Amino acid sequence: MAVYFFYGDEDYNIELELEKLSSILNPDFKSMSLQVFDNPDYQTLISALRTPPMMFGEMLVIVNAENYFLSNKSFFEDAELLDIEDALKNNPELLNIVFVVKLPRNEGKKLDSRKKLYKILAKYNVKEFPTFKTYKTADITAWIKNRAKGKEITLKDDAVLCLIEQIGNNLREFDTELDKLKLMAYPQKTVTKDMVSEICISNQDLFNFTDFIMKGEKDKALAEFYKLLDKKHPLEIISALQTMLKKWIILKTKSSEPLAELAKLTGQHEFVVKQTLSKLKNTKLKELVELKQNLFNVEYKIKSAEVPDIITEVESAIIR
Repeated sequence: MAVYFFYGDEDYNIELELEKLSSILNPDFKSMSLQVFDNPDYQTLISALRTPPMMFGEMLVIVNAENYFLSNKSFFEDAELLDIEDALKNNPELLNIVFVVKLPRNEGKKLDSRKKLYKILAKYNVKEFPTFKTYKTADITAWIKNRAKGKEITLKDDAVLCLIEQIGNNLREFDTELDKLKLMAYPQKTVTKDMVSEICISNQDLFNFTDFIMKGEKDKALAEFYKLLDKKHPLEIISALQTMLKKWIILKTKSSEPLAELAKLTGQHEFVVKQTLSKLKNTKLKELVELKQNLFNVEYKIKSAEVPDIITEVESAIIR
């Protein structure tokens, strides 16, 4: 069969590619036909590469190989590398082998192409999965529309743009929202901008909420919270706020950096970053950090089933 080498800092696209490969396995024997190894030593690796599939048909061996490339340690001797090269060259029939290197997101790390293992794997099916640049909306749009097609729905252009403005370049989050939008649109197949606005918590929704908190206008903040409850469960609101607060804290602490760098750090479009910085102008970093900690504590209590009334607990965190 085939040997693959997947690497890059867009881990979600890598996961989707691995799902595609695993989907061809016999579901009745998947527990035996799918093997996953995390940076195995030489003996474990060579054994996996040379194990012929048995009666249950095709096999898939996934080798998570981050340490092989990102560590300064030398994992294999030259003789061992020759054995690995020979095993891949004589790959057993019905066996697919995938080496995977998930790079840290937004850190600009590259694989060292001088490594002997890289040169061996480069002879096979190599594919890089980079994170989409937030300003390359055409690339993100194409990805969203392709995923939507697989879910048997279509999105109007303004609906796609609305999603991008709210989410940035988080592919995993796009996929989650597309599943929700499919349910909302049913029995229709077309998703509109209004549907996106209704089901997704927008940056503006969160800004309205936190802006009142920062101004000390607790009553207005609670009113915004109740509006958000019409769209989301309290835990979803807290999660969205936590994510947004993390981005705001980054922007406040690194506000002197160029817009392009801030967009890269937060996974947002430069236009959104510029708007956010303007709105955060009079907000103190200390207040953002304290609010994030309050919400973290509430989230922990809710998930630990320590609170009898979730909404009251969130209200308390807001006005604290």
